[in-house]
Amino acid sequence: MIIKPTREELLARGQGKYSIVIGTAKRARQIAQGSPKLTNAKMESDVTTAAIEIAEDKVIIKK
Repeated sequence: MIIKPTREELLARGQGKYSIVIGTAKRARQIAQGSPKLTNAKMESDVTTAAIEIAEDKVIIKK
């Protein structure tokens, strides 16, 4: 379960909720396969790390 960033913070990026879910899952998969993390946050979960990267505008979700 992701505590931070909140759902509202992610939705404030101007994307739809389904786009955010798919984008987060794709980025988490990339991290799990060895892609370097783009944030300094120390998280155990790749999904949380991906969500933080999106919230920090380090990963852009294409429409």
